[in-house]
Amino acid sequence: MYNALLTTREVFTLNTNWTPKSWRDKPIHQQPTYPDTAELLGVEKELAALPPLVFAAETRELRRLLGQVAMGKAFLLQGGDCAESFTDFSAQNIRDMFKVLLQMAAVLTFGGRKPVVKVGRLAGQFAKPRSADLEERDGVQLPSYRGDMVNAAEFTAEARRVDPQRLLKAYHQSTATLNLLRAFASGGLADLHQVNKWNMGFVDSNPLRERYTDMAQRIQDALSFMEVLGINSDTMPTLKETTLFTSHEALLLNYEEALVRTDHLTGLQYACSAHMLWIGERTRQLDAAHVEFLRGLNNPVGVKLGPTANADDVLRICDALDPENDPGRLTLICRMGADIAEEKLPVIAEAVSQAGRRPVWSCDPMHGNTHKASSGYKTRSFDNILREIQQFFTVLRAVGAHPGGIHLEMTGQHVTECTGGAYRISETDLAECYRTQCDPRLNADQVLELAFCVADLMRNGRGTSRE
Repeated sequence: MYNALLTTREVFTLNTNWTPKSWRDKPIHQQPTYPDTAELLGVEKELAALPPLVFAAETRELRRLLGQVAMGKAFLLQGGDCAESFTDFSAQNIRDMFKVLLQMAAVLTFGGRKPVVKVGRLAGQFAKPRSADLEERDGVQLPSYRGDMVNAAEFTAEARRVDPQRLLKAYHQSTATLNLLRAFASGGLADLHQVNKWNMGFVDSNPLRERYTDMAQRIQDALSFMEVLGINSDTMPTLKETTLFTSHEALLLNYEEALVRTDHLTGLQYACSAHMLWIGERTRQLDAAHVEFLRGLNNPVGVKLGPTANADDVLRICDALDPENDPGRLTLICRMGADIAEEKLPVIAEAVSQAGRRPVWSCDPMHGNTHKASSGYKTRSFDNILREIQQFFTVLRAVGAHPGGIHLEMTGQHVTECTGGAYRISETDLAECYRTQCDPRLNADQVLELAFCVADLMRNGRGTSRE
């Protein structure tokens, strides 16, 4: 079987005809239909003349760090909104997301005894794949909402009109988001002493505080000990600064192509819309446009693997997107659902391991665990999310691979979109603060609680019991 896969690898390795626009000759999925092609081409031309959002050197550094993750020496924390919004854009929301990512990273670093690579679903996560091109309500059919980069969420003909000018608005909002994130990362908000104070506040108010007090206090003790030795934020800049990389799903390839740049130092091509791009379960066909686009980039790239994935699929994806088997190049993001992962992931993980592949293995426990509550709201259960992560760790360790990361749809706000967690959000509580425009997100308390559970898994292979 694998001899045939080697042929696939040779095809992708020897094919030197890749260009940023070669995807246009391939079949493509999950794209909106633009009513005015001339206007779209004008927007693409304008985007191509704008400065890059990220730089090649930053992207190379992320790829190096992800190589450490692939080798089991670090852990990947990737998280952010299911879809960024034009209307909810504010400095406070960006700050809250930044803060909760830092809180989680502090817990995972200390509890898991590994450096944490922080990658946000930020500054570009504006487009979403949909299961149907049309949405129907009360007998009225309109184009589906595909994210603010494409159209608006309101159920009116005008709102659902596909507008190419939204590509430019997404670019400019991404620019503003990145400027603020870089200021937060180097301007004192990332000081580890401050981050641990936030964690202590979470512990004080959490119903399960006795389970988390010990770790939070030990972090504080470690910081106090370093202070005695003269190691503080003034003498050690790494205690007050951090690096947060950006990522999003590479869905709208006309936008992504327009932001490809050639690095003047290396002559290599980079997607400069984000440090890392991934493609989804619906767009990972080997003969289609999205794989074609990603294969020629020098960014680290990811692929979502849902319940339809099999070992042959994944090995061919590895051959197509990572022919050199370079640790840090490819992240396989498993999103199968609790219990399904336990059934299907072992065969895939074993095949990848036996083939000598060294991807980053990451768990997206969100998408496979979505269901509709009796109230009509889409939701996800904290218990199912945690269970899939536990299964992911168990399966990967069983085949000698490193469970390298988690990929979460989350927010720094105190929404009520996912049920469960220490505060026991129920289905009847969902209406209290259900704000997502697309999929349900874990709130700030839920993701921090999850970080304590994952840190326990990293350290000793057992998740924190929530009995």
